[in-house]
Formats: sequence, C-alpha cells, structure tokens
Amino acid sequence: MSPFPKRILSKALCVLLAEGAVLMALAAVYVSAAGPDSKDAPLPGGMSVPIKKSPIHLYFAGRNSYFLMAEQRVVLHPDDPAGLAATIVNALIKGPQKGLLKTIPAETRLRAIYITPDGTCYVDLSQAVRKNHPGGSKSELLTIYSMVNSLVLNVPEIKRVQILIDGNEAPTLAGHIDLQLPVKANMLLIR
Repeated sequence: MSPFPKRILSKALCVLLAEGAVLMALAAVYVSAAGPDSKDAPLPGGMSVPIKKSPIHLYFAGRNSYFLMAEQRVVLHPDDPAGLAATIVNALIKGPQKGLLKTIPAETRLRAIYITPDGTCYVDLSQAVRKNHPGGSKSELLTIYSMVNSLVLNVPEIKRVQILIDGNEAPTLAGHIDLQLPVKANMLLIR
C-alpha cells in the first residue's frame, strides 16, 4: 500500500480535529458564561449550546505515585460526548483538588478532541506534554492511564483513546509506553 492514502487520511483527521477544537473552544467559552444552574449557554446569533452537569471520577496519581486514585467532581460541560471528554482532559491538566498528584504537565494544552463512531477518542495535546514530562516509565504509565481511564470510565461512547501530540501520532510520550495504537482502560492501575 502506498503512503498516499495514509497522507490523505492523516490530513482529513487533522481537519476534523481542528474543526472540533474550534467548536470545543467556542463551547467552553460559552459554558463558563452560562453559570452553574443554566441549561443553555448563549452563542452569537441567538443560538445556544445545551449545558449539562455531571458527576465524574478523575484519575490522578496517589501519594506513593504507584497507582491512580479517583477524585470525584461535578462538572459543567456541553451536552455531547466530545464536550464532556474535553472537560475531563482540561480538568486533568489543571490537576487534583484533594491531596493527589498531577499526572499531566501544567503547561500542556488540549488542542482538539474527536470521538469516532467506533468509540475511538483522539486526544490531541500540545508538545508541552512531552517536553515538560518528568520522564520515567511509571510516570509515563500514570500520565497515559490517567487520561485513558478518566475518559473511558466517564464517557460511555469512548472505548479506547489515541493520543496525538501537535496533531501527529506519537510513538511514545516519554520513550517507554507504545502509543501507536489506541489504548484501552487499565483497571489494575486504580486503587
């Protein structure tokens, strides 16, 4: 098979991710303007984005940094799976609120997020996730599964997660864990 079809697929995916990022950014701005009890957030032109409040479990590193532990929160998000997924990743980037440890470098930015009909969630992160990562196989494992477990266990439409960096497939995050294929949740890392 020639690389030509793969390039077209890659470019099409980048366009879809970019469009999704614009919609998510627009929705996020209006979600914060809606207030905690609002059912809809206004958009320019009189349209509105339905807002939903959901309890979620975010997975951060425990104090010993060997396992992930859940932190329960209630979040406001656009009323669609990709909107909830973007809210989850952004909350993971901000970090824990109760005594757990961050798993994603604070400088990281969510560039785009997209969920395919087969349940694959593409999460496109900025280069900072790699550049500012502390390194080490255990730390890399916790970073990856913090995202994967938080997404798969909170968003029913997501079955697996493909992590991209700056719009490109990443062979690894910090040199240890293979990211060339989508990753499924790993319950053995949760305590």
